[in-house]
Amino acid sequence: MKNKRSVGVLLFPGFELLDVFGPLEMYGQAPDHFEIQLVSERGGEVASAQGPRSVADLAFCDAKSFDIVLVPGGIGTRAEVSNEVLLQWIRDHAETSEYLTSVCTGSALLAKAGILDGVRATTNKKAFDWASSQGEQVHWVEEARWVEDGRFLTSSGVTAGIDMTLALIQKMLGSQLAMDIATWTEYEWHSDASWDPFARIYGLA
Repeated sequence: MKNKRSVGVLLFPGFELLDVFGPLEMYGQAPDHFEIQLVSERGGEVASAQGPRSVADLAFCDAKSFDIVLVPGGIGTRAEVSNEVLLQWIRDHAETSEYLTSVCTGSALLAKAGILDGVRATTNKKAFDWASSQGEQVHWVEEARWVEDGRFLTSSGVTAGIDMTLALIQKMLGSQLAMDIATWTEYEWHSDASWDPFARIYGLA
């Protein structure tokens, strides 16, 4: 078993800040186990939905394969579902990754790329109708904090990505480390994947 798993995080204009940095805080608490790189189409600075910019370590053309791929959501997904270059990058890396994960409407990008056909998945509950329209062959789960289907993990909105990431860390490295990370970050981990009060708020349950 490798000492570290590589985590490749997709950035695009209008990505949701916490979709990226919530999960990365969790991975970053275990530096002996994870190596993180940010990737965008052209590399360099990428503006988030909230305004602040992040700097991608790699452009698509320079990105190696990753053990874990993280695709965030955000208002920018509305444009990126029509970006064939980005969708092909997702397809290519889906073939080689150990785990393919998404937060919020990031699952819409996976669905549009055809990666989730026949797979159970969820997404942001406020944007559920739009996101689910991007993949008619996906088995969309209306009430779930996150959904794990084989090597695919998709979460509900924004903060749900933290819960999903801790669950994946638990799967890979054990419960104790996942619980320790939640404690170190003073985060109240919703470890039940079916916990989803927001589905009821938005009339999905």
